[in-house]
This record gives sequence, C-alpha cells and structure tokens, in this order.
Amino acid sequence: MADSEMARTKDFFAAPALSLSLAGVFRNGVAEAPTEDSVEDNSGGLGGDEAEMSSENAGADRSNDDEDADGEGGTKKKRKKYHRHTAEQIREMEALFKESPHPDEKHRQQLSKQLGLSARQVKFWFQNRRTQIKAIQERHENSVLKTEMEKLREENQSMREGMKKAACPNCGYAAGLRDAPINTEEQQLRIENARLKAEIEKLRAAGGNLSGPAASPTSSCSGGADQDNRGAIDYCTGFFGLEKSKVVELVNVAMEELVKMATTGEPLWVRSVETGRDILNYDEYVRQFSPETANDGPRRSVEASRESSVVFMDAPKLVQAFMDVNQWKELFPCMVAKAATVEVIADGEDGDTKNGAVQLMFAELQMLTPMVSTREVYFVRCCKQQAADSWAIVDVSIDRANDNADVKCRKRPSGCLIQDKANGHSKITWVEHLEVKKMAVHSMYRTIINSGLAFGAKHWMATLQLQCERLVFFMATNVPTKDSNGVATLAGRKSTLRLAQRMSNSFYKAVGASTYHTWTKVTTKTGEDVRVSSRKNIGDPAEPVGVIVCAVSSVWLPVSPLALLEFLRDDKRRNEWDIISNGGSVQTIANIAKGQDRGNSVTLHATKSNDTTMWILQDTCTNAYESMIVYAPVDITGMQSVMNGCDSSSLAIMPSGFSILPDGLESRALVITSKRNEKASEGGSLLTMAFQILANTSPTAKLTMESMETVNTLISCTMQKIRTSLHCEDA
Repeated sequence: MADSEMARTKDFFAAPALSLSLAGVFRNGVAEAPTEDSVEDNSGGLGGDEAEMSSENAGADRSNDDEDADGEGGTKKKRKKYHRHTAEQIREMEALFKESPHPDEKHRQQLSKQLGLSARQVKFWFQNRRTQIKAIQERHENSVLKTEMEKLREENQSMREGMKKAACPNCGYAAGLRDAPINTEEQQLRIENARLKAEIEKLRAAGGNLSGPAASPTSSCSGGADQDNRGAIDYCTGFFGLEKSKVVELVNVAMEELVKMATTGEPLWVRSVETGRDILNYDEYVRQFSPETANDGPRRSVEASRESSVVFMDAPKLVQAFMDVNQWKELFPCMVAKAATVEVIADGEDGDTKNGAVQLMFAELQMLTPMVSTREVYFVRCCKQQAADSWAIVDVSIDRANDNADVKCRKRPSGCLIQDKANGHSKITWVEHLEVKKMAVHSMYRTIINSGLAFGAKHWMATLQLQCERLVFFMATNVPTKDSNGVATLAGRKSTLRLAQRMSNSFYKAVGASTYHTWTKVTTKTGEDVRVSSRKNIGDPAEPVGVIVCAVSSVWLPVSPLALLEFLRDDKRRNEWDIISNGGSVQTIANIAKGQDRGNSVTLHATKSNDTTMWILQDTCTNAYESMIVYAPVDITGMQSVMNGCDSSSLAIMPSGFSILPDGLESRALVITSKRNEKASEGGSLLTMAFQILANTSPTAKLTMESMETVNTLISCTMQKIRTSLHCEDA
C-alpha cells in the first residue's frame, strides 16, 4: 500500500517533496512543510493503532521512564495518555493524504471538525505519515543497493577463483590476474567492485551512522527508524575533533562573513569593465576577515565569485529545498552528481523556516564531461532567518584538526541571501568562495576552470533560474496553445515533461566524471579523444535491459555557443549531423515550451528514411552559463500513451546529447556600435558530445570490440558532419 501511495505522490522530480511543496504556488492554499514536532509512528495510519505523539515525549528513553513505577526519590510518574484513531478516521485522513500530503490549515480544521479530532492531532497524523513513507523509501533503496553489492561480491569472488584455475596455453603454468587482457569484462568488474567497496568504506568511516553496507551518498542519511542515529555531539567530536559548541561558533562566524561578502561593494568587490562580473579584492578580504588559511601556499588556489538575480519561487520554499538534500540535488541535476546529509547537528527553532538548522553534508560536484575531475566536498550548512522576508544559508568546510592536507576542495563561507518578493519571486545574492588544491586540468578547460566560472556563482545561479522556471511551466494550467503544440491535454503535457526531465537527468548522470563510472581513453581513427564506459542494467525499467556503452568526446570549435545551439536545435538542418535520421526528412510532431527563452523546450520529432519512421524526443535547455540538448529514440506506441497522459516511468529510454559551454576567452568588441549582437565579439565553444548504445540485451554478456568500434564511429562521424556544416574542418 505504501508503494502505491508513493507512486501517486510522485511529481515532476524524482522525490515528491519538492514538487508537492511547490504546488502551493499555483493554488489558493499554501503547502505546509513538515515541522520539527513530527515523528515516525509504526502504525503509520495503516491500521487502527494510530497514536498522537510529539517530539517532547518521543524516544525510547522517555518511554521507559514513563513506564517506571518509581523514579528517584520514590515519586511515581504519570503515564503518558495516548489517543487511538478509529478505522473511519484513518480512512478519511488516508483519502485526503492521497490528494494532498501537505494540507493547509483550512483543510486541517475542516477535517478535524468532521472527524471529531483536534487540529493538532490531524497535523501530527499527516506529519507521521509523511515521515513513514520517507523511511520506507530509504529502507527500500538501501535494500536494493545491498543486494547489488552482494551480487558484485559474488561475481568478484567467482572471477578470482576462475582466474586462479586458469592456465596459460603456451607454458601450462597458472595465469595470474596481471596476465588478463586490459579490456576484458573481468577487469572492468574488478575495478567497479573495488571502487564501490572503497566508496562505502569511506562513507562509513566518515559518517559512522549510515545504515549498513548498502548506504549510498545519493540518499539522505539523516532519517529513518532503522538507522543508528548517533548524536550530533558524538559525531562532531569524532569527525572534526571539535565539540558541538565549537562547530556552531565557527558556523556563526561564517554566517557573518557571508552576509558581509554578499552585501558589501567596493573596495571588497570590484566590478570588471570588460565582463561585468564582480571580482574579489583578495588583499581587502584578508584585511577585513583575517582568515586562518590566508597563506594558501603555491599548491592551492582560491576561487571567488558573486552573482545576483531573481528566480520564480517564493523564499520559504527555496529555504526548505536547500535544507533538504534530495530537493537540493533536484534543483541542480547537472552540477550535483552525489549528495547526502551526513548528520543533523541542530534541527533549528522553527520547522517551517528552518531558522537555526545546522547539518553536515557531502556533495560531489561535476561538469558535463569526463575530462574534468569532480570535486568532493564536506561542509556544514546553516540556515538563519535575517528578517521577516529574508534568509541566509551558509556553507563552510570545517576540516579535521589533524588532517586537512589531503582535502582537495573546501568551502570558505559560501552560500546565498534569499529575499522574498511579490508574486512568488525571490531575489538571490549568491557567493561562492572555494579553496582548491591545484591539479592538472585538460588544456581545453583550463581557462574556464581557472577563471572560476565552472563551479562559480554564475553557474549555480543560472542553473537555479532554469529549474525554477521549468517548474513554473510544468505546474501552469492556463498554457497558451502556442506553448503546447501537438499535445492536446494538460495531463499529456505534464507526462511528456516528466519523461523529458528523467531523460535529461539520466544524461547528466551518464556523462560526468563521477565515481559512478570508470572511463577508458580511446583514440579514434580521425584523432578524437573518446572516453568510454559501460554499465549493466538488470532491473531498472527506465533503461533498456542489458549492457549499455557510453562514449563521450569534448572538442573546441571556433563558433559562438549561441550559433552552435541554434544549429543543433534546428530541425531543418538535423539531417546534416544526426546519423540516426540517416539523412531523411525531419518533422516536428509536438513542441512544449518550458521556459521564457524559446530555446527551453521539449520537442518530438519524426524522421522517415527508407519507409521506416522513428520518433525522437528532445529536451533543449539554455541559460546564461551553458546549453544542453538531450535526445533519444522512443517507442511510438509508448510515446503516444505518454502524450495522452499515461505514466511515463516504465518507458525505457537511452539518451544521447550535447553540452555547450563558452571557452572562457572573453574579448573586447572590435568596433563600437549600438547594435546588440555586435557589442562584444564572442569566443569559441566547448562542445561535449555523448552517445549511448545497447551493446547486448543480456546483462551477463561481455563487452565486445565491435560495440566499442560502433560507438567510436558514431562519435567521429557526427563530429565530422558538424565541423563540415559549420565550415570549421581545421578546428
């Protein structure tokens, strides 16, 4: 029953909490977030043993004390009185929960009068129900991960035994592991198995409170009745070598620094005349704040940036999204490869505004290319309400007292100030201040990395604006006809947008340098450097079952990012580069807008070649930092069902696509003119191209050289076609 209810509450993003909380923007009622008073109740509304509880009386220790006949001094304590809900009351509340897991005050008052309960009892029941569903989901995810780990261990053990028994055909002696061919399936499995073990051991050693060997940094580690739930004081003492009070003190100092960094102008920040960006005056920064790590040394560099803009989401919902690790990851799907709340240090004074909440988090940040290493960072996040309509959220890394030499990336006080505006808008000032260990960077990406653009405030802000705008268009009910061509119903429009979002998220996960993958460098016949990885899909209905090969290549082109985007998204010129269309005609069946910029849209193309018709779903996104085009062939019958409003979660899809970045070489205009398009001479583009193919429909099959050659040919041929069409063959 819990699984069916979870399926009904799923919305645009994978986790239901963010979409359901945002639905309040488009209804008269305001969705209410869970408060700190809610606790998980084992009955969960599934039977007639529902009990009202609050955090003041929850916990095993308090329950045992209440049951003791005599306390210290011989005084008999009064037993806590519980209220049991009737079956009829539970049925009514379950029915409302299916429609709205976060009922507002008006609905709770009506329901309490109808059932003869107090509004407080109804409120706690809904809080406990939401908590239970979240716990069930986390236990299920951990169980699936544990099963996969056991299978990997068994495969690893069987391979080792098989290799020990193997003999060399020439000399008859046993063949060691080092004698195996470099590209065999056994070696890939060994590498993957060792990587998973190292990752799990790292997280277990760091957190100490993850539930079993199947815990993953992609799931929240802050809740669940079956977790150890160690105390924050013990955790802080073990990880930082600091007491909880010292951690809170350091966070408060970081909060003050963030507010000053976000609100102060010159001489701390100087506006660049050429780029219009704020540049940190580091000498002034050291003079004002006297940081302990001011002497960074020759092996560490500092990246600082600031950006300010307006997004379409009200401030309280933004605050809740930032303080929930799953919602935060959904807001930045192309930047955050992994994220976890490792420990909640302080719950905060108010559950709705998260005022005073402090938690330790882990994140792996990526670019959409395997040529740039990811950045793993542990940091403490704190939220404080500055005024009635403004909040500040600060991230700061607090290193271990005796071990910070190996930290490759740490956050100096970074974060954002959020100010609530009218009509559901919020003004955000974002400050990103990082200390990074100097490492080798591919020459193509050296400029954009060293300038701080890749992981800077502009990238975070542009991504947040894009996702908030996408949510607004998804939730809208009065959509103009021109913004939803080819899809007749509102349900069909939402189902198509959900499928496109899932397709894009799968693409972001597949092409990054995250530890999810093991990349092998291959050079094609035409000279392109291609990174190849493979994975097995056994039970995920969102992808085809079998062995999937992903090949990624990044190149520099002397074409502006805007011109390159317009070329790749033009359906009339698609046959110039798309090998899948095989030179056939391309017809647009549907076009759904998901942003104010016409480049943000979901389209459905039909290609016809040799009497064969194929449908291709395409998701195009563009913002001030980067552009993405993600596409995949889809089953025609299944896609027609999706367009009619049916569930899209079972439609298997395997995306390919492009990521377009500026090369970072901003230059001055060659002439002075009032024409907008000629005010600045744009540099070139960094184009990342990724293809995925199903190498074998059997998950147990081995990767063959034929599959490698096929995907490499796709990369090299497509790249050559793009260069020819854009007249830059010599690039």
